[in-house]
Amino acid sequence: MARDPYEVLGVQKAASEAEIKKAYRRLAKQYHPDTNKDDKRAQERFTEATNAYDLLNDKTKRAQYDRGEIDADGNPAFAGAAGFEGFSRGAGTRGARWSYRGGGTAEDINAEDILNDIFGGLGGGGFASGARTRTRAARGEDVQLSLQIDAIEAARGTSKRVRLPVGKEGDVKIPAGLQNGQQIRLRGQGKPSPYGGQPGDAIVNVTVVPHHLFKVEGDDVRLDLPVTLYEAVLGGRVRCPTLDAQIELTVPPGSSGGRVLRLKGRGLPKAKGGHGDLLVSLRIVLPADRDPELEALMKKWQAERPYDARPKLGS
Repeated sequence: MARDPYEVLGVQKAASEAEIKKAYRRLAKQYHPDTNKDDKRAQERFTEATNAYDLLNDKTKRAQYDRGEIDADGNPAFAGAAGFEGFSRGAGTRGARWSYRGGGTAEDINAEDILNDIFGGLGGGGFASGARTRTRAARGEDVQLSLQIDAIEAARGTSKRVRLPVGKEGDVKIPAGLQNGQQIRLRGQGKPSPYGGQPGDAIVNVTVVPHHLFKVEGDDVRLDLPVTLYEAVLGGRVRCPTLDAQIELTVPPGSSGGRVLRLKGRGLPKAKGGHGDLLVSLRIVLPADRDPELEALMKKWQAERPYDARPKLGS
């Protein structure tokens, strides 16, 4: 049998509604499951205090309790008692108990109002409204997961498999345009509640890592594009990979190695709309095998057409 609700809340029998509410606020804040996650005794005290408040906050039930017509569990105090049509059998924290379907007024402040006031309506130990206001067990803890994707996957979107804390694997859908450092919340895939409530969430922290071709620089993407010596000298159109397709890129005549060609809107999606750019750095590549004719031409150039390739570096 439950303890005397006045004793549970630590108030006198003649306590006012304000005094009862104040006492419950103090106990709810002290023993709330969200601040006592591993304390089973605190969970019991929290539930006991809420049940006591529920009874004393209901004017009809409080009067019936004060007259000895019901006990602290809301049960009829004696067999064959009349006038209890409003009660129905329900589940409580101490075996069978009763819940009341009538009584109270529109002005009554229930436990949910108080808990929302204390905790700002947040946290896992919320409340559900039903035949009566009753506590809902605290939800489980959220867990943090890490996931790496490359620049192309970030731009196009993809699906990645992760191992969840509940011991199973699941696919995480990565939307196109996900930013480095953004999170994906998997509802109900966190730790289970120790009190039988809803499980927590799994929060996937996504990091965009370099691709073997592309390097991410904020919203922009950089690509080193190999070109032949004659493409650099004569110019021309060359095949160039981008995040979403192969394109024909025009290399201007007389392009030096390291020249950067900016392709507008070919980078990563921006958080506020639009796309960054693709920065293509030209890298001149000589033939794999030594070419005697090329070497002879370069010796002739060296003798007849010398030039300074490093004027800005000083003597």
